[in-house]
Amino acid sequence: MQVSIASWNINSVRLREAQVLRFLSERAPDILCLQEIKCLTEQFPTQPYIDAGYPHIEVMGQKGYHGAAIVSKLPLERLPTSFCPLDHARHVSVRVVADASMGDAGDFELHNFYIPAGGDTPDRETNDKFAHKLDFIEAMRCYFAERFEQGDQHQVIVGDFNIAPHENDVWSHKQLLKVVSHTPLEVGVLETLRASHDFIDTARLFRDDDEKLYSWWSYRARDVMASNRGRRLDHIWVSPSLRPAVEAPGREGYEIHTDCRVWEKPSDHVPVVQVLDLGAL
Repeated sequence: MQVSIASWNINSVRLREAQVLRFLSERAPDILCLQEIKCLTEQFPTQPYIDAGYPHIEVMGQKGYHGAAIVSKLPLERLPTSFCPLDHARHVSVRVVADASMGDAGDFELHNFYIPAGGDTPDRETNDKFAHKLDFIEAMRCYFAERFEQGDQHQVIVGDFNIAPHENDVWSHKQLLKVVSHTPLEVGVLETLRASHDFIDTARLFRDDDEKLYSWWSYRARDVMASNRGRRLDHIWVSPSLRPAVEAPGREGYEIHTDCRVWEKPSDHVPVVQVLDLGAL
């Protein structure tokens, strides 16, 4: 059984409802994880997604800011997780019941994150937003390190991590070394999180290190694709037990949907998609 998981910082789910529904219609992922939905939980527009064939919905909303949601064709079981030190709505965690015939072997945990951006200055002492970002990632590291000690139970983490870790995840490694999202401190902290559960960054599993990969482009650019000054801020990671499920579809199993950046009234992020072939487990 193959399951496709998409992750998209939509920058207001109500403002961009048409774009999301178009993506679901054209690309039909089994699961879509949304970040920065910018609405209260009860304000999330559930009916259009149910009508589109995504009846399983989990939302963690907040008035005007942040927020995360998962809409799915497959059954979801909400997990009682807590990561944000300031109690912002920045994550949703679920167990996905992918194939009942496989028993627990076909299930996996899916954690959808919107990690804080961190403000403008990469200094914990002078920038509370940057300190919050580091503390949030540390809470994630502690959780997944503890989970890994208990065994690898098929973990998938996705979302807007607000960090571009690789030198070719940004348009200019040299010029962005002191810019929040690509500083050595942030890259190091994110690597510590990845190592806590030995996660696999699926985007780089089949892409050469010299290949430029972006999922975000600033609204400030006059001609986004002409200048192409992007960053890869959006990620999909899997735990080691799911590596065979990622390797089975190979390079074609991962995709960045760059074209969504030039749709009408676009988000500044685009969807990233990973296919899991659970039959390979």
